[in-house]
Formats: sequence, C-alpha cells, structure tokens
Amino acid sequence: MNVLEIGLEAADNSAGVQAGEGLQIAVVCARFNEQACEELLDACTDELLRLGVADEDITIVRVPGALEIALALQVLGTTRDPDAMIALGAVVRGETYHFELVANECGSAITQVGLDLEIPIANGVLTTEDDEQAFARTLEKGRDCAQAAVEMARLVAALRDVE
Repeated sequence: MNVLEIGLEAADNSAGVQAGEGLQIAVVCARFNEQACEELLDACTDELLRLGVADEDITIVRVPGALEIALALQVLGTTRDPDAMIALGAVVRGETYHFELVANECGSAITQVGLDLEIPIANGVLTTEDDEQAFARTLEKGRDCAQAAVEMARLVAALRDVE
C-alpha cells in the first residue's frame, strides 16, 4: 500500500525551512462587504507570512465582488503560475434569491478553475446569514485558507514528483 501524506509539518526540517518557504501564492479578495473581506485578507496574509511565504511571493488582487473572483483566479493561474491560490470574500444573505445565486455560482466557478488549471485553491468565500456570523468567522477562515493553500501546494508538488 502506498500512502502519501503531506501536512504543514512535512516541509519543516532540521535546517529550519518553513512549510511556505519558496511558494508563490496568489490571493483574490472581493471588495463587497469590505470590512469582513479586509479581516479575512489580514488574517490570511499574516498566516502566510507566519508559515514562511515571503512577502514578495504573495500576489493580492482585488475584485468588485464574489462573482468576479473566479475570473481573476483563472487569469492569475494562467499568467503567474502560482503554487496555490486563495479566494476571499463574504456573501451575506439578503431578502432575495440573489444570495443563493452568488454563493452557488461563486463556489462552483472557484472549484472549476482549480480543477481546470490543476492549481490548488483555498475557498475562503464566507456565506453567512448576517454580518455577525461573517465577522465571527473571518480570522479563523483567513488563517485556515492560508494553511490549506500551503499544504495543498506541497501535496500537489509531491504528487507530481511521484512516478
């Protein structure tokens, strides 16, 4: 049985190399629901830096809203060759069906870009009932996305190296 497990700790070694060292990470962040998005972005970039991703290896692109995230990811993935990407945004339920449309289409498009380009994408687009729920999740979700992006970048690289 062949088992390949790559976690954040897998890149740590006696030389002190951190899991994110040498990785190129692209982050696409929506501006709509700006305060929640800024908190997501701050938590995410702080965690990327903590994991050893160099400041100059993080590309941040801002888009108007959640529906524009996937196209920016696709262009970044085809022009910048990142090791992983992160999608950040906040979709808060309103009184109309628009919430479901944005949440579903955004999530589906982000997944499709990652599959088509074979680049890991951590989906940090919050979908919540209200602003309070969004703000309760921004710090943890931002950090989680950074960790997932680094871990998946290492895993995909290891899978490509397996013969």
